[in-house]
This record gives sequence, C-alpha cells and structure tokens, in this order.
Amino acid sequence: MKIVVDDLSGPEIAEFLTAHVDQLRAISPPESTHVLDLDELRRPEVTIWSMRETGDVIGCAALKELDADHAELKSMRIAPTHQNRGLASRLLAHITASAQQRGFSRLSLETGSSDFFEPARRLYAKHGFTPCEPFANYQPDPNSTFLTKAL
Repeated sequence: MKIVVDDLSGPEIAEFLTAHVDQLRAISPPESTHVLDLDELRRPEVTIWSMRETGDVIGCAALKELDADHAELKSMRIAPTHQNRGLASRLLAHITASAQQRGFSRLSLETGSSDFFEPARRLYAKHGFTPCEPFANYQPDPNSTFLTKAL
C-alpha cells in the first residue's frame, strides 16, 4: 500500500472520485453537498493523494489551502471493500503530517451530520478533531458537522 500525490490524469482515480461524488450527492441534499468535482480538485490550491494497493485506487484525500495558516481536508474516502483495515487512519495521518510540513497551524473539515457519516466523525474525533463553527465560505447547516484541529 502506498500513498502518492495524484495528478488526477488516470481513469482509475477519476472513476473512484466520480463514485465518491455520486454517493455523497445521493445521501445529502444539494445545498448541503460540499464535495469537489475533478475540475475543482485540479485547482492550484488543492493537493490530492491517492492510496493504492497493487495499482488499484483504494482511497483518496485532498488538502485545500484556505490561507497561509489554515487548510481544509476534502474528498476523504476509502473504498468500501477496503474499510475496517485502519487505512483511513493511515491516510488521515499522512495528510495531517503534510499539512504540518507545509506550515499550516490548523486543519478543518466539513462532513455530514446524518448517521451515514458517524464512522467518519468517530475517525476524526479519534485523531483530535473537535467541533467548530463553520469556516471559510460555509454557512450553518443542520446537515453539516464542522471539525477542526490545531497542528
């Protein structure tokens, strides 16, 4: 298993991210779906990593620079067939370390508030994320949970 910066040019990562976007759009109301599409993930302020095993994409996560001190975790996903192996924790630790190396002092994220997102909220809490007010351009939303962590 390896974690690499991905340029989003391969069909495997595009397919993986399309499945992610489709799933989130099916679960959350449109006004509460804050997932980035491929074009948005290609912006210069975003870095995305793919987690690969024997060449297959089994996970991904992105880091979006909000300002010189603050970054946002985006597009965190582990393939359903690879869940419950500790891979999400490994990927989250990798992204957190990258954010620290880049000099960010805060890492924040938005995730859903429904039961579907409970495993994600538990993962983030396990890694030191705590509830916060909406940040960046987010607005209060009963379908969203906002979390942050000082680095």
